[in-house]
Amino acid sequence: MDRRRFLAAALAPLALQAAPLTVSSSAFAANSERDENMTKTTQRMIEANGIRLNIAEQGEGPLVLLVHGFPETWYSWRHQIDDLAAAGFRVVAPDMRGYGKSDAPQAIDQYTILHLVGDMVGILDALGVPTAVIVGHDWGASVAWQAALTRPDRFKAIAALSVPFRPRAKALPTSLMPRTEAAQFYQLYFQEPGPAEAELGRDPRATLRNMLFGASGDGVAASRAAGGTPPNLAMVPKGGGFLQGPGAPPTLPSWISERDIDHYGEEFKRTGFRGALNYYRNLDRNWEITGALTGLQVTIPALYMAGDRDFLLSFPGTDQLLANLKTLVPGLRKVQMLPGCGHWTQQERPGEVSAALVEFMRALPSRS
Repeated sequence: MDRRRFLAAALAPLALQAAPLTVSSSAFAANSERDENMTKTTQRMIEANGIRLNIAEQGEGPLVLLVHGFPETWYSWRHQIDDLAAAGFRVVAPDMRGYGKSDAPQAIDQYTILHLVGDMVGILDALGVPTAVIVGHDWGASVAWQAALTRPDRFKAIAALSVPFRPRAKALPTSLMPRTEAAQFYQLYFQEPGPAEAELGRDPRATLRNMLFGASGDGVAASRAAGGTPPNLAMVPKGGGFLQGPGAPPTLPSWISERDIDHYGEEFKRTGFRGALNYYRNLDRNWEITGALTGLQVTIPALYMAGDRDFLLSFPGTDQLLANLKTLVPGLRKVQMLPGCGHWTQQERPGEVSAALVEFMRALPSRS
């Protein structure tokens, strides 16, 4: 089923229930129509939490804050911005600090989870909006979970893609990460400033092209079809680098275009990867400064979505987290797994993600 038909079928009953939030079918067309809609998305700089953040925005209505992950920009939400705006929401997607046109502080300790959640609160303050629904993917999901945990007064609901809620560990996160004589967990490889920046920044366009394909459901399927096993994307060989496998094929899958790759490539060519990697360099510091949050639960309404081919689901302990997610997140409304989908949830399955978000948000007790 194509994106237009899926969304039309999924959202039609909801449109009948909420006339003021009528869904425009034109927002759910294929790429040519998306291009027209993207012209309605504007960008501007705002002051938030002591830095300048670039935000992309479209639409009117209740605020939805879309938080991207690594290594992306606001552009990873391009489909949802159009779809949610057409469904009657005001949609704001920032370039996170260190990314895109937003400020990128040099000091590593300026990228803690408290800074990142503070940025999200700062966006609401800059916009003069008391509350919002927060939606995050990858690192953005981690930020969204912590925003939901610590500021339920400002974030009335959360939708997380790929990364489930993880309670505070019992020890420093890096001390628990897998390592062998031959390889180390990729987040350990990211800890030392320099090597990862050099590797990823050597050819940013090729880096993004290969990463987006390699961690996608299509990349996993291609590896299996070739008779091998998908590369273990979570482990970096000693003396080797993060980028593994044969790379993306000459023809990309339909969910990502060469023009999309151009956008990402140009952004990271300009900014480099230091800001993005600094998120990982604060994992232990985050643990040290959040001891007071131990035992807290996410009580606001929550939705969790992931692809069944997402390599993050193979992380140690993730199966237990998912099995107990309702206990950790009492407000959890739904867990939705997307067959054949890899890590780039909202880009690989844009229609399904948009439809699920609209359904989830329209079922909230208040849209104020």
